[in-house]
Amino acid sequence: MNTKRLIFSFMMLAVALTAMAQRRGGDYAKMMEEVKKNYTKQEVMIPMRDGVKLHTSIYTPTDSTERHPILMLRTAYGTGTGPDRFPMGKLSATSNYGKAKYIIVEQDVRGRAPSEGEYELIRPLNKNIKVRTGKKALKDKVNIDEATDTYDTVEWLIHNTWCNGNVGCSGISLDGFYATMAASSAHPALKAVSPQAPVTDYFRGDDRHHNGAFTFLQTVNYLPSMEGERMGRGVTPLIVKNDVYQDYLKLGTFADADRLIGPTVPMWNNIKNHPDFDEFWQEHDARTSCYDLKPAMLVVGGTFDSEDCYGAWGTYEAIKKQSPDTELFLAFGPWYHGGWSGRGYNSLGHVYFGEKVSDYYLDNIEYPFFRYYLEGKGEKPQPVNIYYSGANKWQMYDNWPVDNISYVPYYIHENGSVNTQLPTEVNSSSSYYSDLMHPVPFMPNPSRSRESSYMTDDQRFASIRPDVLTFCSDVLTDSVQVGGPIDVELFTSMTGSDADFIVKVIDVYPENYSYPMEVQQKMGRYPMSGYQLMVRGEVFRGRYRNGFDKPEAFEPGKVTPVNFRLYDVAHTFAPGHKIMIQIHSTWFPLIDRNPQQFINTYTAEKEDLKNETISIYHQKNAASRIILPIIKK
Repeated sequence: MNTKRLIFSFMMLAVALTAMAQRRGGDYAKMMEEVKKNYTKQEVMIPMRDGVKLHTSIYTPTDSTERHPILMLRTAYGTGTGPDRFPMGKLSATSNYGKAKYIIVEQDVRGRAPSEGEYELIRPLNKNIKVRTGKKALKDKVNIDEATDTYDTVEWLIHNTWCNGNVGCSGISLDGFYATMAASSAHPALKAVSPQAPVTDYFRGDDRHHNGAFTFLQTVNYLPSMEGERMGRGVTPLIVKNDVYQDYLKLGTFADADRLIGPTVPMWNNIKNHPDFDEFWQEHDARTSCYDLKPAMLVVGGTFDSEDCYGAWGTYEAIKKQSPDTELFLAFGPWYHGGWSGRGYNSLGHVYFGEKVSDYYLDNIEYPFFRYYLEGKGEKPQPVNIYYSGANKWQMYDNWPVDNISYVPYYIHENGSVNTQLPTEVNSSSSYYSDLMHPVPFMPNPSRSRESSYMTDDQRFASIRPDVLTFCSDVLTDSVQVGGPIDVELFTSMTGSDADFIVKVIDVYPENYSYPMEVQQKMGRYPMSGYQLMVRGEVFRGRYRNGFDKPEAFEPGKVTPVNFRLYDVAHTFAPGHKIMIQIHSTWFPLIDRNPQQFINTYTAEKEDLKNETISIYHQKNAASRIILPIIKK
C-alpha cells in the first residue's frame, strides 16, 4: 500500500510536468510520437541470483541494423509503468543518447515499485560475498547487495537485448549511490559509470548530517516520504503552515519530530540509535566500495549543491586513492542538486553564472565520456573539468586538486578585518550570545520549503545580527582564484559544554555593482551592489573536534581549538571584491539546534536547550583562521 502511494506521487509529478509542457505551447505530443517511432518499450522482471525479480523498463531503438550500447539507471524513485511512460530526456531527438540510439534501461531497486524483495535505504556492500564475478559468484543464492543486483541485471541484459556488449550506468543523488555500487559489481560488460552527486556518507557530509550535525529541515520530511506509514507523503503538511523557520521552532527538537513521525521509518530510527560515528555509519560509507574499480568513472557534482556536494568530492578522492589504475574523470560546475542534468542552466537565485553551463557539460563532458567507452568513438575526455564561479569559465586539468596551489592562511582580527598577517595581540577575542529561542535563520526570507537558492543567498541578513561574527578583508586589487578544500582553525571558549560552529566564506561585491543590462533582463533588478555571496558555508558539531567516533564535552571557559574542513570550492574573487568570513552557532531549521550542553541531541527536549556565550579568539597564541587553497598564476 505504501509503495503504491510512492509510485502514485511520482506518477502525478510526471503528469504535472507533462501538462506544464503542453500549457507552455510545447509540442510534447509530437515529441512523444517521434520517440515512440524511434523506440519500443519492454517491461520485464529480471531474476536475481536469490530468486527475487526486479522490475526493469527497456527502451530499445527500432533501428536494428546495428547493435547499440546500454545506458542504465537503477532507482528507488520509481521508473514508471505503462506504455506511455518514456524517459523523454534521454530518448528525444535533441538528446545525445537518443540521437546515438542508445538502449536505455531503468530499473526499480529491491522493494520499490513493482520490484520484489526488501527495500533498504543505503544498502551497504555485503562483506560475506567472497567472489563477485563469474559463474562461481552466481552460485551464492543468499548473499546479495546493490552490486550483485547490478551484476545479475547486466548479465541478463547483454544476452537479451540488441546490445553491442558495452553497458554504462549513471545516477544522481541516491541513484548516484546505486551507480557507485554498480561500479563494484566488476561485470566485464560494465565499461563506464557516472556517480553524480552520489550519496556517500550520511554522517559526515551528505543529506542526513553535516559534520555530525543533523539536517533537521531536510531529513524530517525526506525519510518519512521514503519509508514507513507516510511513504509518498512525508510530514511537511503536518508541520509547515506558513514559514519553515517559525513552524519548525514550534515543532521543537528531534524528540518532538520523532513523536510525530513514529516508529516505522528504519533510517530515522538508525539515526536516533546511532548518534555518533560508530560501526553502523562506517559500514554505510559508500567509499568502502571504491577499491579496484574496473569501469571508467566520471564523478559529477555541483559546487552549490546543498545535498551531496560532499559525496561527489569524497567519491572522487576515494577512487583516486583506492583505485589508482581506474580511468577517473571529474566534472564540477556551479549547479544546485542535479542542475547539470537539464539544458539552459545559467543562474541560481540572484547569482548569474553565464550561459549554457549545463549544455557545455552535457555535450562536451558527459556524452563524450560514454561515447568513448561504450561506442568506441571520439576522444577520451579531459580528466578534470571545473567551472569557476566569479570568473564564470571552465578550466581543464589533469588532476584535482591542481598542482600549482598555495595554501594561504587568512586570519581574523579584533577590528573585524581579515588578512594574511598573524595577530599580535596577547589577549583578543570576539563574543556572541547564542540564543536557541532565536536561532540564526538559513534564509533571509520566509519560505515553505528548503529552497536550493539558499546556497547563493545574499548574506547581508546574517551580517547585521548580533549573534553572527563578521570579518572582512580590504578591497582586493587583484583576483584571487580559489580551488580546493578550505581548512578552518578556530580557537574558542564557551559558557556551556558544547556548540556548533557555522563558518561561511563570502564574496562581497563592490559598491555600485550591477549586472549588464542583458543579464538584468534575465535575472531581474535585485540590488547586487554590496551583495554577499556565500561561496561555501558549513557546520561542525563541536563535540566531534577530536574524532567523529569520540564525542567530547568542552570545559566551560577553557580556550579550545576546533579544526574542520569546508569541502572544495571553485571560485574567483575578482578585483574590487572583498573576502568575508562569518562565524555563528545556529543555522535553523537547516540544522537542528545543538542543546549547547553535552547531552544526546536526539533525546533532548525543549527544556534541555541552553543559551550560552561563545568567544572566538584572534590573538597571538590562539589565532583563528581559514586556509584558502589559492591557485598560483
